[in-house]
Amino acid sequence: MELSPDTITVIGAHWCPDCRRAKTFLADQRIAYDWIDLEQYPEAIELVEKINGGSRSIPTIVFPDGSHLIEPGNDELADKLGLSRSARSSTYDVIIVGGGPAGLTASIYAARENQSVLIIEKSAPGGQAGITERLDNYPGFPDGVAGVELADRMRRQAERYGVEILQAVAVTSVVGDGDCVTVTIATGDSYRARAVLVATGSVYRRTDAEGEADLIGAGIHFCATCDGPFYRGAEEVVVIGGGNSGLEEGLFLTQFANHVTVVEYSEKLAGSRLLQDKVLAHPKMSVILNTKVVKFQSGENGKLEHVELEDRAAGERRQHDASGAFVFIGLDPNTAFLNGVLELDERGFIISDEQFRTNVPGVFVAGDVRHGSTKQLASAVGEGAAASIQIRYHLDKVAAR
Repeated sequence: MELSPDTITVIGAHWCPDCRRAKTFLADQRIAYDWIDLEQYPEAIELVEKINGGSRSIPTIVFPDGSHLIEPGNDELADKLGLSRSARSSTYDVIIVGGGPAGLTASIYAARENQSVLIIEKSAPGGQAGITERLDNYPGFPDGVAGVELADRMRRQAERYGVEILQAVAVTSVVGDGDCVTVTIATGDSYRARAVLVATGSVYRRTDAEGEADLIGAGIHFCATCDGPFYRGAEEVVVIGGGNSGLEEGLFLTQFANHVTVVEYSEKLAGSRLLQDKVLAHPKMSVILNTKVVKFQSGENGKLEHVELEDRAAGERRQHDASGAFVFIGLDPNTAFLNGVLELDERGFIISDEQFRTNVPGVFVAGDVRHGSTKQLASAVGEGAAASIQIRYHLDKVAAR
C-alpha cells in the first residue's frame, strides 16, 4: 500500500480509543490527514508491522518526511508538529484564555492599545467558527466564507499586532492574586497578568454515534443558520433533538430541504407547546420519538448518506436516508478548569455584570461561555471588542493606584 507523500497518514481502527484521540487532536488543530482503517483495508497491517518491527501497534502515524510516531500522546504530537506550547514571557498585561472569535477580537483591540497579550488555546485558533464548513451570515462576506479561512484571517491579524498565541495546551486554573491573576497551563507553566479574559466558548454535545466524528462538516452540523442553505433542494435532512433549539432549527431548515425529520431520544418532545404544534402541523416535517441514533454512514463521495436509527422500545434498527444531519442536544460550556473560582449558572456558564466582569477582580468573560450570550459568531466578535474596552478601563485603574 502506498501512502500520500504530501499528507499525514493515520493508520488504526475505529474501535481504538488512542486512534480516535489522535484523529480528534489533528482535527482540532485543523491539520489535514488521511485515515486508513485496518478493518476496511487489512492489507495495511503489513505496512504497520514493517514500520513497527513486527508489532501491530496503533495508531501508527506517518508524516510526509517519512518519519513516524507510534501511539503518540497529544504532547508528543504537538511537539512533532512544531506547535508553540511555551510562552516567551512570564508576565503580560492581558492573558486571554480561548482563541475563538471573541478571544481573537479582544486580543486585536488590546494589542492596538500597546498591551502585551497572550492567547492560550487548547485546540487551534478560531474556535467553533474555525471548524464550520462555511459561514453565510457573517457581515462583509456576501458570498460566504469558509470557517477555516475566517479563523486564519483573524489569527494573522492578531499576530500582526504582536499577539502571542499558544495552542494545543489547556489552562488548568485561573487564580486571582491581588492586582494580578495567575494562569496555569497543562504543561505546569504559570503566567501572570493584570487582567484575564475567559473566552473558552462552549461545545455542542454530540451523539457519540459511530461515524459522527468523521462526518462533521461533511453532512453533520450544529448550526442550521450557518449551514442550512447548503441543503437547498435536498430531499431529506434530519434534526437530532426535540427541544426548543431542535424544533426551531428544524422549522428553519424547511426553507431549504424538501423534508425535515426530527429524531427525539425520549418518548415525547421537550420543546414548547407552541413549537410542537408548529412542527406537527408542518407539511414538510415529521417526528420520530423514542429513537436513538446509532450510526452515521457516508457514501462514496465521503459525505453523509444515511443515519442508522434504533427504536428504543423494540430494539429494531433501520436506515434513514438523509444528506444532512443537524445535532441540537445541548451545549456544554468549557468551564471545568475553573474549579469553582468563578461564579457559574446552573448550566456552567460564567456569570458577569454588564461590563463583562466576573466575581474575581481582573477576570472578565466574553463570547459563548458567558451566561446570556447569544451563541452567534457576530455577537461573539462584538463581545470580544466590548470586553477589551472594559479591560482597558480596568488596567488604567490598576496603574493609577
